Amino acid sequence: MSKGTPPPQAAAREVPPGLDLARLREHLERERPGLTGGPLRAQLIEGGRSNLTYRVTDGTSSWVVRRPPLGHVLATAHDMRREHRVISALHETPVPVPEALLLCEDESVIGAPFYVMELVEGTPYRTADQLRPLGAERTRGVVLSLVDTLVALHAVDPEAVGLADFGRPDGFLERQLRRWGKQLAASRNRELPGIDALHGELAAALPDSPAPTVIHGDYRLDNVLVGADDRITAVLDWEMSTLGDPLADLGLLVMYSEQEDTPDSPITTTRSAPGHPEPAELIERYATRSGRDVSQVAWYTAFAYFKLAVILEGIHYRYTLGQTLGAGFDRIGEVVPVFIEHGRSTLSALKEG
Repeated sequence: MSKGTPPPQAAAREVPPGLDLARLREHLERERPGLTGGPLRAQLIEGGRSNLTYRVTDGTSSWVVRRPPLGHVLATAHDMRREHRVISALHETPVPVPEALLLCEDESVIGAPFYVMELVEGTPYRTADQLRPLGAERTRGVVLSLVDTLVALHAVDPEAVGLADFGRPDGFLERQLRRWGKQLAASRNRELPGIDALHGELAAALPDSPAPTVIHGDYRLDNVLVGADDRITAVLDWEMSTLGDPLADLGLLVMYSEQEDTPDSPITTTRSAPGHPEPAELIERYATRSGRDVSQVAWYTAFAYFKLAVILEGIHYRYTLGQTLGAGFDRIGEVVPVFIEHGRSTLSALKEG
């Protein structure tokens, strides 16, 4: 979202797949009169591996459009209504989110449900190289603010913002394990040694969940925008949000913060940036500021490895069918076994500890 709009002549030649600009404009003019002022141009925002995100402009104003990926869509995934609902509910809370402008569930408009939201300026830091120019002190501040924003999200009262029925928190972890097991089965087209064992080991060591909260489901540095003042301007990509165990968000954040830089890896990491806090410091900051018991965070981290392995395998499956957009998908399949092994070793360390 920090990337500029393409030159008009380039945009005119290249309409991003999955977005019919003429029909989009007709719909916007009908549902939100006065929002647009002329023909639309669009640019696919790179970086996402699931739902497709476009920056759309009429030459004067700009917005963001989100729609599901082309082709293979797993049950319960890519729900535009849920994303639209949660950012609408959180807009007046301390959690920074874009303003939701319109939801369209009529697939005849652009071929899939979609929603339109405010364009928020900011940088999605995806790599250590992008963080290095900030220097150690600013990098440390940005990453710690990521934890603080997560604490703010988990402090929101779901009932107070109209999200009391946004999920079924009772039995959340059990259902998550079943859900991701089914997602794996839906995308399984090759042998993945160890993934069924990891699934079983997680089920056998299920922790007791704390009180439920609104959770993001994919919380990490490159799913937020950071402004010029190093403050988080928006939390993005709410497609996996629900009511559930807040430590699932923390475990995922810890998992990403553990990743080492690997040359040419399709999975980006920021850990090697000077000043980047260690995972233990992120855990401690969350515990101190939230007041939650984090003694079982290793289970949640292992679950995060399992979940990401399943997600990446689904992306790899779509890649084999030719149903992905953007660069870097050709190597996704190679890293799935690595995440399986990390999940098992993390869980083993918890048992031994």
